[in-house]
Amino acid sequence: MAQAHMTDTERGSSGAEHSGSGVRRLFGGRWRGDRGIWRRGIVLAALAALIALTMVVHAQIPNRIGNLGSLIETFLPWLGVGIPVLLVLALLRRSATALIVLLLPTVVWLNLFGGLVTGKASGGGSDLMVATHNVNAQNPDPVGTAKEVAAQGADVLALEELAPSQVSAYTQALASTYPYHSVQGTVGLWSKYPLSGTEPVDIRLGWVRAMRSTVTTPHGKIAVYVAHLPSVRVKLNAGFTASQRDESADALGEAIAHEPLPDVVLLGDLNGTMNDRSLNAVTAQMRSTQGAAGDGFGFSWPAAFPMARIDQIMVKGAEPVSSWTLPRTSSDHLPIAARLKL
Repeated sequence: MAQAHMTDTERGSSGAEHSGSGVRRLFGGRWRGDRGIWRRGIVLAALAALIALTMVVHAQIPNRIGNLGSLIETFLPWLGVGIPVLLVLALLRRSATALIVLLLPTVVWLNLFGGLVTGKASGGGSDLMVATHNVNAQNPDPVGTAKEVAAQGADVLALEELAPSQVSAYTQALASTYPYHSVQGTVGLWSKYPLSGTEPVDIRLGWVRAMRSTVTTPHGKIAVYVAHLPSVRVKLNAGFTASQRDESADALGEAIAHEPLPDVVLLGDLNGTMNDRSLNAVTAQMRSTQGAAGDGFGFSWPAAFPMARIDQIMVKGAEPVSSWTLPRTSSDHLPIAARLKL
């Protein structure tokens, strides 16, 4: 009996045809023959359109009811998480309508935040490294926290939420690295270069949570502001309570606007992101080092699972070279740092 033999080429050709027919049945035949692909997934398509619309008009969402606009802007990048979730659901539902509409939030998100996905450090030389850290008033290891941050090599270091009982611990731990320092209320500034003109900044709280100092570097004088704006809360009965923070942000912005030195650096915990319109008094006149030269989103809070960048390094006059988050300490915030060209 004659026995048929198949060559390797014929077997490969047959396998490719079989595989191709399987792909066509899965993504071609099943979808082409499915008359409901346009009718299914209308709810998914509506959710995709809502995500896109929210990102486009976030600045127009009113703050009159529970500061809803500021709340959404604080976590605005996280709306992108809904895109892959809806994509999977659209594929499971075999909904062509949902898949097409999903292009809208994808394009909008990439337009708003795509530049933050990759690092933007210039790679050029810098004149100054600065760092800031909310150390947490209940920090169980202030000495360890101070040494960990100092070991990162910053020339100028700002600390916020300094408990009065722990100030001496921070001062002693940082003395060998930073010969110049000043503590005003609950914020402090440590520097390798001389400080002058140091004074509190009134941010309308009734106690000191902001300060200003002139740092005389080898490359010239810079004005350094350290600030810890009031905390915000999310309450079911009141929404996003941030009125006190907003008033302090306006006062801080006014002080910076009257600063005579051309190079200005703001270090601190602003309890808000660069997207939050309530910080416009500050953000409208200064640049975020993370946005200009950052490595990723640079989320700094909460330290266990960072979801928002509420700690900021901002500049006016100086040019950001790089910006990044530092390793976790015993605080509930991550420290952040930046290199600047003056």
